[in-house]
Amino acid sequence: MHRSSDSPIVCDAAERFFNQTKRHAFAFSCSILEKVPRCRGLGSSATVRLGVLLGLNRLSGDPLDRFTVFRLCAELEGHPDNAAPASFGGFTVVRSARRGARTKEPGVGTVQRFDVASRLYFVLVVPELEVETARARRILPSKISRVAAVQNCANACAVTAAFASRHYEQMRGTFFDNLHQPFRAKLIRFLPRVIAAAEQAGALGAFLSGSGSAIAAITLESPEKIAIAMERAVGAPARTIITHADNRGAQVSPICHPRFENSH
Repeated sequence: MHRSSDSPIVCDAAERFFNQTKRHAFAFSCSILEKVPRCRGLGSSATVRLGVLLGLNRLSGDPLDRFTVFRLCAELEGHPDNAAPASFGGFTVVRSARRGARTKEPGVGTVQRFDVASRLYFVLVVPELEVETARARRILPSKISRVAAVQNCANACAVTAAFASRHYEQMRGTFFDNLHQPFRAKLIRFLPRVIAAAEQAGALGAFLSGSGSAIAAITLESPEKIAIAMERAVGAPARTIITHADNRGAQVSPICHPRFENSH
């Protein structure tokens, strides 16, 4: 998929960059080849926003540091969930800053990150079904029980501890969720059976990726077996991806124009 430089998501990122840097806005063109499927809960919007911000920052002489670029991306996203790992790589934990007297929403506080070992595999099943984030958010209840909140907090702490210590085996059984998966399963009917299939095939756990419809599993072994089991459980057209975590974060690579490739 491609996006042009006049796309709203590109224009919004450019406007935020020029407002932040107080630089005179200049015309630019960009070609974006998207390898992250849209409307699947995989963070495609964050990759585009971050790419535009980093590109403009480099063209402007890098006036913004990496954390500021990340913060702008998180503001555009409305949350740091995808912006942080896209910016810094690895497993990230973001603490929100306290609300100030003049701010309605908490801003980004600190970011902690941990490298992820290459022995850990991430298996994704990506159905053809698209789920709009706004729709997936509307289906969530406005209140949850205290018991549900406590369970989710405990699981989040266990997952974080496993990534920080690299004792990944301790993640098994920690992906049970009360906050969004039971409700979003109404939009993604095959979610429960795909999670069950992944775990039966040996995954440490499986879960809905963001708002879906992609479903992710984490494993230390047999990723191909797990991918096959998940794809079969979908019961509809889907593709699978087996990958590792990227510990580098977003990179700006020089592009050599073909006219000058052989010049000296």
